[in-house]
Amino acid sequence: MSPESLLELFHEIADAVHEQLATVTDWGPSGVRDSQYVADLVADEAVLTRLRAAGCGVLSEESGSENLDRPIVVVVDPLDGSTNASRGVPHFATSLCAVDASGPLVSLVAHLAGGPRWWAVRGGGAWRDGRRIERLGVPTWEQSVVAVSGRPPESPGWAQYRSFGASAIDLCFVADGTVDAFIDMSPSAHGVWDYSGAMLVCAEAGVDVRDAQGRELLVLDHAARRTPVAAPAGIMDRALDVRRRLPL
Repeated sequence: MSPESLLELFHEIADAVHEQLATVTDWGPSGVRDSQYVADLVADEAVLTRLRAAGCGVLSEESGSENLDRPIVVVVDPLDGSTNASRGVPHFATSLCAVDASGPLVSLVAHLAGGPRWWAVRGGGAWRDGRRIERLGVPTWEQSVVAVSGRPPESPGWAQYRSFGASAIDLCFVADGTVDAFIDMSPSAHGVWDYSGAMLVCAEAGVDVRDAQGRELLVLDHAARRTPVAAPAGIMDRALDVRRRLPL
């Protein structure tokens, strides 16, 4: 599939997930595994139906991996921020990232509660609702507003922080300048589906995304967990310094 057709497919999938979630009446646990909701499975089915029809391999948070030997494998979090969604907090998304032999190729992060969509194509820039985004000006660390997952250490030196609860969106907020950095404060808590879609958006917007331990982030392994940190180059060292004050 061409990058253009993949991106079109991803928009269709995000639309389908949005439509299916509108029919959900049970926002409770799925009973299948811890921290999974019925809505996660509804969203996953909407995604899988379309990716299978397109002949893609899949690595999904909710259903695991299949056909990882295909030329295109899509890493997907069908409902990132599902706890937010279950509580009526309007901050959750579908995240998709197509990976080929050279790495991330096309990605889309679709805010499903009335927010924007971000997308990127390798070498083709990053976009928010059709407007190209690029991080140019970088604040000092002391002026920065930082999104976090988990509990930060004492006196991190930034101006303010926010904990939104949906890392795919939070990372895209770094790409478009809504916040200045993102730090996962929990030890190796994120699967590749949590950050891969946003990682390409960040890369194309000029924002670095690293693992706090220096490990490879793009791993097609459902069991792997990482500690992503995202920031423009001018404040990345400060962000990593804060994260090193906590257990890895």
